[in-house]
Amino acid sequence: MKKFSTYLIFAILFSILTGCGQNKPKGNPEMAALVKEQFVFSWNAYKTYAWGKDALKPITKSAENWYEHSLHISPIDAYSTMKVMGLDKEAAEVEDYIVKNVNFDKDIFVKTFEVNIRILGGLLAMYQYTQNPEILSLAGDFGDRLLPAFNSLTGIPYYWVNLKTGEVKGADVNIAEGGSCLFEMGILSKMTGNPVYFEKAKKASQAIFSRRSSLGLIGERINVETGEWTDNRSHIGCCIDSYYEYLYKSWILFGDEEIKSMWDTSILAINQYIADEHSSGFWYSQVDMNTGEVLNRIVTLYDAYFPALLALSGDLGRAAKYQESWNKLWNKNGLEPMVYDYGIDSITNPGYDLNPEIMESNFYLYYYTHDEKYAQMNERYLNDLIKYCRNDVAFTTIENVNTKQRSDNMPTFFFAETLKYLYLTFAPEGQTFLDEYVFSTEAHPFKKEFFK
Repeated sequence: MKKFSTYLIFAILFSILTGCGQNKPKGNPEMAALVKEQFVFSWNAYKTYAWGKDALKPITKSAENWYEHSLHISPIDAYSTMKVMGLDKEAAEVEDYIVKNVNFDKDIFVKTFEVNIRILGGLLAMYQYTQNPEILSLAGDFGDRLLPAFNSLTGIPYYWVNLKTGEVKGADVNIAEGGSCLFEMGILSKMTGNPVYFEKAKKASQAIFSRRSSLGLIGERINVETGEWTDNRSHIGCCIDSYYEYLYKSWILFGDEEIKSMWDTSILAINQYIADEHSSGFWYSQVDMNTGEVLNRIVTLYDAYFPALLALSGDLGRAAKYQESWNKLWNKNGLEPMVYDYGIDSITNPGYDLNPEIMESNFYLYYYTHDEKYAQMNERYLNDLIKYCRNDVAFTTIENVNTKQRSDNMPTFFFAETLKYLYLTFAPEGQTFLDEYVFSTEAHPFKKEFFK
């Protein structure tokens, strides 16, 4: 009888934690349609005022490029969201435009990390959907133009690389910039059959991991030529974030056990030294990588990706606690501040750039727990975006979450990530999406079965 009772208790607890015995959510068609409407509204504004350029400026109804020449970042970034939303006409227009107009043979220095996740990732997702060999050729060409960035003494990529000449510069990089190429480069290797891309990216991540402290922690910045740490702050947030994200997601996609071991070692150290049960909530602090001493309790809104990663890796307990801290912060102002000191309850940078991370984490938690409160959170966030960030053209970033003063920008990740995660939270297909796909850090989805 005792054994049966123990088993029954365990079964009940397991059911609660995993959502077993519950019906999967059917989504909210009205909310999904509302998100889709916001995408079409903003996309039409891009087409009207910024077509052919990298990004829309929604207050002045103008456009801007990241560099001297356009790299067509908005359409490349937006494409996978169009496919997820079933906007096939718009997607076909983008595919046709990219094939006919994009040429990367440009004498410009680009940020290795930023173009990898947006352009290379976007093109690879486009090829996955279209199987158009011209798209794969563009992706391969772009990947080849990024390879010189990895020719450092450590194998960690330089900050800048020239797309035409292969020249590099910027030896001091943060870890997100230096260690977040595994996913896209690995996919490119799989799609082209050329292993060099994955080999280069894996070497970079291993170079960072091999320089961890005796506590198992890494710092925020490193010199790619000497391998010396230039910033010993260790945390899970902005400037490190996608390094950790790609360790776990690359293991899921490629099944590389060495990468999985790097994740396992890293998350143990994170939970031991960085996780912070504070009076203001459950957070992740910044600590000295060598001693574990708490240096500050500053977080950025980029850090809000971590509940999603925790949920994906099976740690629903910490994921739920951390998401609750972020939800409370959002509700204080109706939007998230860019930088917040939870140790003294003070906003240190009041901007909000239409970031997706808090919505992303709600999507994951809703998927894994089926708890409607996470869908309700994203419904509230969407309504706040429409209330405070939408103007007569599209959506704007916010200079100050207290005053709601606007600024003349709309980041491309608003198309790629923010609206995609909101849509999938409510759309019926969103409730099974993570069964089949793994998302890049820019929210480009890749089908697991392709990489088996």
